[in-house]
Amino acid sequence: MATRFIQHSGAWRTTTIGVLALLAGGLAWGPAAAAAADYPDHPLSLVVPYAPGGGVDTVGRIVAQGLGGQLGQSVVVENKPGAGSNIGSDFVAKAAPDGYTLLLASPATAVNVSLYKRLPFDPARDLRPITLVGKVPSVMIINNDLPAKTLRDFVALARKQPGMLNFGSGGNGTSEHLAGEMFKSMAGIDIVHVPYRGGAAVMGDLISGRISAIIINQITALPLIQAGKVRALAVADEQRSAALPDVPTFAEQGYPDYRVSVWWGVMTGSRVPAERVAKLDAGIRASLQTPAAQENFAKMGVQVLGSGPKEFGAFLVDETSRWSKIVKTSVEPIE
Repeated sequence: MATRFIQHSGAWRTTTIGVLALLAGGLAWGPAAAAAADYPDHPLSLVVPYAPGGGVDTVGRIVAQGLGGQLGQSVVVENKPGAGSNIGSDFVAKAAPDGYTLLLASPATAVNVSLYKRLPFDPARDLRPITLVGKVPSVMIINNDLPAKTLRDFVALARKQPGMLNFGSGGNGTSEHLAGEMFKSMAGIDIVHVPYRGGAAVMGDLISGRISAIIINQITALPLIQAGKVRALAVADEQRSAALPDVPTFAEQGYPDYRVSVWWGVMTGSRVPAERVAKLDAGIRASLQTPAAQENFAKMGVQVLGSGPKEFGAFLVDETSRWSKIVKTSVEPIE
């Protein structure tokens, strides 16, 4: 597994360097530049590898609308859920390399390399980073009836009653599961993982007290926190969230290396010409600066990033490395 990861990391770096080299070379006018000037001449597809209605889908529709406005062509969202995002990702990886089929990637793109024994595609070889759109931190929330007002209280309670507290997730290998396992390891506590089939059931059981806690993205947690249905203990980011200014970070409470965020980025097939990748990157970045996008993302508490291919590629290397360590120590590989 370790060798496989090193190969993936190197591939991300190679892809990134290749993109930069091609971008530099693409300044000269020629057939490739002419093709880029004519691109796009018909609607594009943005594949969201999850079902409609969730946070990834919401972000995808904001991106699609904004990019379409910049390119002068419709960008149609296509939901292709299944296999932890692998079905949709594989579809994009094997699509025609013309820049008309895009992928809205999320943490699963970095996690699944280690989580699945076999993938029908190689993310590092077959997918090309375009733009890292933004991120939102995860938040640890607990049932209101637990006698814990702070993260330290929760850890003390868990140490006093090993195996009595639990945490929920949307399923084995999901970001909530891995976030909980990471905290268990750092805090040295014994709390039991309870997997569900999707996030909605988890939140209902958290509110009712059937489970003790969950570490979940801020978009999902925020309405419940604001309604007083759950208690927020910590934000998993370097700094406090503007949407939750009174909730301290994990770092402030003794866990400086604990960082978990849900992020979104646009990718395409690795063989798509660099000139088209550059045009897509410019269009996405411009769309993220529009008042409509800024307002929509602000409501969700999303930090807009707008990082290009080089930065996005480096980010993927780091994410793949961080999650690989947690997956190998806490999750049974999926066939």
